[in-house]
Amino acid sequence: MLVLRVLNVVAPAYFLCISLVTFVLQLFLFIPSMFKDPSTTPLFSPALLHGALFLFLSANALGNYILVIQNSPEDLGKCLNSGGGAEVVADRPDGSRSPCSALPSTHFCRLCARVTQRHDHHCFFTGNCIGSRNMRNFVMFCLYTSLACLDSLVAGVAYISAVLSMSFANPLAFLTLLPHSISQFFSGALLSSEMFVILMLYLWLGIGLACAGFCSHQILLILRGQTRYQVRKGMVVRARPWRKNLQDVFGKRWLIGLLIPILNVGSDYHRHKDK
Repeated sequence: MLVLRVLNVVAPAYFLCISLVTFVLQLFLFIPSMFKDPSTTPLFSPALLHGALFLFLSANALGNYILVIQNSPEDLGKCLNSGGGAEVVADRPDGSRSPCSALPSTHFCRLCARVTQRHDHHCFFTGNCIGSRNMRNFVMFCLYTSLACLDSLVAGVAYISAVLSMSFANPLAFLTLLPHSISQFFSGALLSSEMFVILMLYLWLGIGLACAGFCSHQILLILRGQTRYQVRKGMVVRARPWRKNLQDVFGKRWLIGLLIPILNVGSDYHRHKDK
């Protein structure tokens, strides 16, 4: 448990450090290198378009990251004395149960020390539980993080290709880039800044693929109307149309949330809460 609590603190700090390094490399290294002559650069140059795209992806990734933390699942244990229903929803560590009107997949998280509705899993990179209130923001966070990493990877490859006069037309060139660069670095033929960028390329590739896979799996569970907690516990869920399952998470006005990092718009959970 101590290791998990330490990881719950270290993982968000690690993510923020990677984000800061990516932001600095993009704005102060990759994008300026795309400008051959800033005085004659047209308005819609590739550098400006790439900069605008990166800022859009970064703003959505960071915005949804903040909303996942800010819009954390409610502690349903607070409604024990609120006169609510008497449906058994979760087991606490001491073996007692929390009676409260909630969905069947409610779970007590030992790290957060609270009972959350429609518990999916505990995300160490946000230091928070993922449930009905922040599921949409979490999916958007994974999506835009993956796209931002892919954008940084492409920009980084273009930068290394120009600086080192390398060609990546052969797919094997990227696979052999790291061992070849390590040998050049220790022989003094490669600068430390260039070696750092090459290491970041593989880090962006790993994070991008991981977030893309995690996002795809999460959307598949949403289409089925399931959560990770339900799958892990082998719970059987009632079959519902996949459009209804998507609407419960993303709301009717899902396009707004796809372009702008905001709270759940028009979801059934928030309409029920407002009542």
